[in-house]
Amino acid sequence: MSKRKFNGFIGTYTKGDSKGIYSFVFDKEKEQITDIELVAEVKNPTYVTISEDNHYLYAVGADVDQGGLVAYAINQETKKLQELNRQMTEGSSPCYVGVNRTNSKVLAAYYHRGSVELFETNHDGSLKPRKSVVQFAGNGPNKDRQEKPHTHYAQFTPDEKYVVAVDLGIDQIITFEVSSGELKEVSKLTVRPSSGPRHLAFHPNGKIAYCMTELSNEVIVLQYNQEEGTFQELQYISTIPEDFTENSQGAAIRVTKDGRFVYVSNRGHNSIASFKVNEEDSTLSFIEYTSSGGNWPRDFQFDPTEEYVIGSNQESGNLVLYKRDTESGRLTLIDNTIKVPSPVCVAFLHE
Repeated sequence: MSKRKFNGFIGTYTKGDSKGIYSFVFDKEKEQITDIELVAEVKNPTYVTISEDNHYLYAVGADVDQGGLVAYAINQETKKLQELNRQMTEGSSPCYVGVNRTNSKVLAAYYHRGSVELFETNHDGSLKPRKSVVQFAGNGPNKDRQEKPHTHYAQFTPDEKYVVAVDLGIDQIITFEVSSGELKEVSKLTVRPSSGPRHLAFHPNGKIAYCMTELSNEVIVLQYNQEEGTFQELQYISTIPEDFTENSQGAAIRVTKDGRFVYVSNRGHNSIASFKVNEEDSTLSFIEYTSSGGNWPRDFQFDPTEEYVIGSNQESGNLVLYKRDTESGRLTLIDNTIKVPSPVCVAFLHE
């Protein structure tokens, strides 16, 4: 396929009309999202990630009273998915899946279990039984949302020396060493009480990370020590207007490859907030809010050129296409009429 067209996948909730994972094509020249079709039937594949070589897709999933991960091979010509295997254990499904660059290790973060699991892969990309499990403990001040740990993110650091987990329920960012194949805690940062940290995104320099909070709707700018795997808070900046008093929950966070802009989605305020990165210290300054073009913007993703953004509104069942000004960072809504049932996660094949 020419570089004017890019392939992607959509993870969904299957509570309504959705049947699982959908594929789509983004036609950059025509500024259209087309060819949306079901490519894998699985229960609640709310997060998907693609191996760097584009050969495998890993999805969170559920199966009767079990939850875990599902491995798929991506057909290099048709972009269809072939299921390789499932690794499920009793209990709820994960909410996040991460993979390292060599596709040898895969991570699962469990919101309801409050845990992180590490899997190793076979040569064909299928998953071996879980290798290591870390169960968090404790709670936070928010009695409704922080009654116990709720791990929302687990991913490898840019140099893959460590794994970082983010737990909404206990307001903590925890770092693990993984060279032995086991998750061994090396550092823990407790952020502001009741902030509810959710997702993390690293700056391309590897020395700064940005954490989106779900409960307080803020971005935490973090200094990252690559040698020790430790984080230090530099800035808290709100992602919604001060006078907005209705329910809003922070969701996704993305950093551009040039390190100049950070974007987040706000569910409830129903917006994508854009921020400019300060060249001196990597702190953030607010640019603008852009309508999410629907209800409950769970996720969004840059296309491979980063000249466009595709957003997903879970409750209104639509994708949204934006044009991104790469100099100013501003977004312009092009189309919000692209129907997908209960979309949660958007992932493009790597270029």
